[in-house]
Amino acid sequence: MQRLVSIDVYRGIVMFLVAMRLLELDEVALKFPDSAVWQFIGFHSSHVAWVGCSLNDLIHPSFAFLAGTALVFSVSSRIKKGESKRSMTLHALRRAVILVFLGIFIRSLGRGMTNWTFDETLTQMGLGYMIVFALAFCGMKARWFWCAAFLIAHWLIFALHPIIPPHADPNAFNVPDGWNLDFDGFFAHWNHNRNAGWAFDVWLLNHFPRMSPYVGYTGGYTTLNVLSTIPTMVFGVIAGSWLKQDATPTRRMVITGGSMLALSLALHFGGICPLVKHLWTPAWALFSGGCCFLMLALMHHVVDVRLWRRWSFPFVVLGMNSLAVYLMRHLSEKFLSKSLKMHLGVDTFRIFGRELQPALIGACSLMIIWLVALWMHRRKIYLRL
Repeated sequence: MQRLVSIDVYRGIVMFLVAMRLLELDEVALKFPDSAVWQFIGFHSSHVAWVGCSLNDLIHPSFAFLAGTALVFSVSSRIKKGESKRSMTLHALRRAVILVFLGIFIRSLGRGMTNWTFDETLTQMGLGYMIVFALAFCGMKARWFWCAAFLIAHWLIFALHPIIPPHADPNAFNVPDGWNLDFDGFFAHWNHNRNAGWAFDVWLLNHFPRMSPYVGYTGGYTTLNVLSTIPTMVFGVIAGSWLKQDATPTRRMVITGGSMLALSLALHFGGICPLVKHLWTPAWALFSGGCCFLMLALMHHVVDVRLWRRWSFPFVVLGMNSLAVYLMRHLSEKFLSKSLKMHLGVDTFRIFGRELQPALIGACSLMIIWLVALWMHRRKIYLRL
């Protein structure tokens, strides 16, 4: 089957948004409090504090979703080459282990010792990868069944865990300063660093060597997020199967995506499950998964069906080397910023004012990363696991 450019374009857009974090647009927006445009840009350049969704919040779900989509074509290609299931399983296991430790490595950057934590995007994908790999060989009914099973299990773990009262000293539990977004009533089961996922991590992560006892993550992310990350990846497997086999995949994805959005909002506003990305709640998994289905449907229609591709090349370059771009963004940020200021001078990046200096440095850093990706693309050098 001919390579679907839409998957690379969608993945490239996601990686562009990952690299866009170098521009620090959310921080720049704080310097223009009276500008509606900058406030809009700032909101969508950062994560929402707890409930809701910004454009930036859809990066990680899209990354996980597309990993599932790509898995369908990878498995199909390996089967056509005559590779045994045992060989494919060992390869998947190796990939899962590498993803787990890559995420831990990224979380440990700039620290005095390994930061053993399992909430980073790559780590979460690695933890769930073998389950998703197994479901790639199953039928659609089995995939939907296990998606529902994981989401329900995730909801039950939080819903049945006792509500934890406010900490006597919030600062001692990595609760952000001035935090006032706690839920009342049933949704209190999903309060920041006072939930089942937090309690599990306080138990689990303190079994690993640490510079100080683990008391919670400021962002509120937990290891148990993987229970909803797995369905997010399986949604991608489902979409990939439709793209590969179905005559009308766009229609299926639009209907599915719209239905998932409606269900997620019903769960949130119906008081059943809050829409919290930081905890990757079942409602969030459905909401973000719905957005991913709709985005992939749009890309497939525009790029693969209509063949409107001239605009897409910059994203294809990023999308075909997504892991390399992801690592470059995390590993080179400080190096690129320091080098640019050293070689070009700080004043060079103040031509639009001090307020925009971080954005200009970030834009140059992003361009360097893209040029490296372009060099790799032209030489067909792709980082694969």
